[in-house]
Amino acid sequence: MATADQVKALVNSHGDGDDSRFYSVALQVAAKAARSGQTTFAQELRDLVDARRRAQVGASRGSGTPVPVARPRGELAELLTVGYPETGLADLALAPDVRERIDRVVLEQRQQDRLRAHGFEPMRRLLLTGPPGTGKTMTARALAGELRLPLFTVRLDGLITKLMGETAAKLRLIFDSVAETRGVYLFDEVDALAGERALGNDVGEIRRVLNSFLQFLEQHESQSLLVAASNHPQLLDRALFRRFDLVVEYPLPTPNVVRTVISNRLASMVPPRWPWKAVEQAANGLSQAEITVACEFAAKAAILAGETTASSTAVIAALRDRHRSGDGND
Repeated sequence: MATADQVKALVNSHGDGDDSRFYSVALQVAAKAARSGQTTFAQELRDLVDARRRAQVGASRGSGTPVPVARPRGELAELLTVGYPETGLADLALAPDVRERIDRVVLEQRQQDRLRAHGFEPMRRLLLTGPPGTGKTMTARALAGELRLPLFTVRLDGLITKLMGETAAKLRLIFDSVAETRGVYLFDEVDALAGERALGNDVGEIRRVLNSFLQFLEQHESQSLLVAASNHPQLLDRALFRRFDLVVEYPLPTPNVVRTVISNRLASMVPPRWPWKAVEQAANGLSQAEITVACEFAAKAAILAGETTASSTAVIAALRDRHRSGDGND
């Protein structure tokens, strides 16, 4: 049944005329009821919310009022950026085990009503770790694209302030948005927010911010999908890992993944006979992003020279140049 805080939130949102917040809290009540075994009541409450939302959308359309696109406003505009990616899972070049786990997330999100009817919740908190450029941010975009949801990216430069009390308050704003507006919410480079509490240069206020973040994660019961990404998982507080439904480690690409990245980016510019082993060897140790940059460099050189295919020699040279530069982008 609803908690005291949820009842107060329902009353306040109704009094303020905030239908989005009202329905979000109602869905949280339904989720809690489902976990308690009250599946019939939970489903009836979800059906009621869905029916009321459809009625509101129909009324808006009938009156000629457009249904608004989700856009952060006010203080949220300084904390979140929003996009509507068209990227899909087919655009990703991932190791088979990583792809399998991301496919499972999409399946559970698409079949969440079926899971809830049996008292289970879909995965909705993901932690992606691994070297820069291995596809973590791209995965968040693909999840949003596959689920036809907006991608909200948390702006850590706007979130983290010198006054840690303000940071905790801004975190609450973000998680209120998570509950009110369904989407994929990306906390990129989350180690800046959730570093190990035991580090010697830590201070009490920073620990309190981390504790707030952990608490908000644990209380997250909305239909939004939270994705946190880190290039440096060793810096993350150990307690953070327990708050996520799924932790996925992104490795550097294998030769098969290297071939997929190059084939996808160069497409028809790869001739039938190509020294793949030499190319794969040159790409060893590079991320998917670095390989993509090298391919684009070689492809543009071929186009400017009036060629229709990319030279393997040029691609290998570009890959070796990426090794020397040491740059990587996620």
